[in-house]
Amino acid sequence: MKYYSTNGKAPMADLQKAVVKGLAEDRGLYMPEEIRKLPKVFFDDMAGMSFQDIAYNVASNFFGDDVDEDALQDIVFDTLSFDCPIVKVTDNIYSLELFHGPTLAFKDVGARFMARLLGYFLRSGGSAAHKTVNVLVATSGDTGSAVANGFLGVEGIHVYVLYPKGKVSPIQECQFTTLGKNITAIEVDGVFDDCQALVKNAFMDTELNQHMMLTSANSINVARFLPQAFYYFNAVARLSALKRQTSDIVMCVPSGNFGNICAALFGHEMGLPISRFIAANNANDVFYEYLQTGQYNPRPSVQTLANAMDVGDPSNFARIYDLYGKSHERISSLISGATYSDQQIAETMRQCYKETGYILDPHGACGYQALKDGLKPGEVGIFCETAHPAKFKEKVDAILGTDIEIPDRLQAFMKGQKQSVPMSKDFQDFKAYLMKQ
Repeated sequence: MKYYSTNGKAPMADLQKAVVKGLAEDRGLYMPEEIRKLPKVFFDDMAGMSFQDIAYNVASNFFGDDVDEDALQDIVFDTLSFDCPIVKVTDNIYSLELFHGPTLAFKDVGARFMARLLGYFLRSGGSAAHKTVNVLVATSGDTGSAVANGFLGVEGIHVYVLYPKGKVSPIQECQFTTLGKNITAIEVDGVFDDCQALVKNAFMDTELNQHMMLTSANSINVARFLPQAFYYFNAVARLSALKRQTSDIVMCVPSGNFGNICAALFGHEMGLPISRFIAANNANDVFYEYLQTGQYNPRPSVQTLANAMDVGDPSNFARIYDLYGKSHERISSLISGATYSDQQIAETMRQCYKETGYILDPHGACGYQALKDGLKPGEVGIFCETAHPAKFKEKVDAILGTDIEIPDRLQAFMKGQKQSVPMSKDFQDFKAYLMKQ
């Protein structure tokens, strides 16, 4: 499989180059040159298959040309050492719980897959062999912890996590600042968009790239976002196993950088029976505005209760735009939007807890409310519960009047010592730091 750039000016790349480089030479995002439909027999059998077997079939469709069959199966099965179940919340709304991995967030799937795939390329030779690969990742919350833990101790790889000072939750912060070893946390005096700009500028700097081998583990990397399609297939399979009609499924994805919904859309292109999608935003509603007007106007992000979605210029918009031939009509006919203020998010969390007993985190609350507001008669909605509520314990407890129990694996992170490097948002400062490494 070859990969092209969304900007159309970079040479085609194979999978190894797309994964190791992360971003194309023209600053575009890599896209597979084709998305193959999965056979009907796969969908007929899916309800009786395990999550890992479903994921291996999907992975083979994407990566089977470039990765040894047995190695790919090992990568998938090792990645998915935990479940992503669906849980009934109301008669027609299900939660796709994506917080059962090591760092209790949906990004565990993509980060673990990418770490193992990159390790495979390092072991098998080629351009990535015999050199340290330096992973740069900007995080607004959960990406940093998922990537840091996914790559922790992987030989030949060093990870730099850039995060906005004072704008991630204390529990999120301790999940990537306490690890040490091959993980370096960089505390940027700015917002998430500043962190993302530093990463993108690093990739485009010739001198820096001659000094060290760089790649990204944000959802701009094909090995990070494509595996996220696994759990959408599994969700539909589990719904089908419950004898629910799968032709009227609405998938609602709380959206920040839009990698997660992008993976769902790729699944749809592969034949996954989802009738339509809802992208749920917080107050950072650039995509919602695009759906209404056809105009994409990125702007600085604003800080909200659902901080992992505080993105004012979502990178993966370029992929969605490219996937549907730059047609606003095609995009808006398949995807609708919703946007919620902090006050509305908090009220949704209270109402859901009062009526169902289900505890939403602030991001999942956007997805749940969008389904409550947008489902039509006869439709079944699935929303992504993207992180465990305990990751936002202070906020959730204050809103619900609860004392959420912190899972053991989360408590373990909180006992570590914070180690971070303070950094301005000026690229020259960041470059000077990396040039010394």
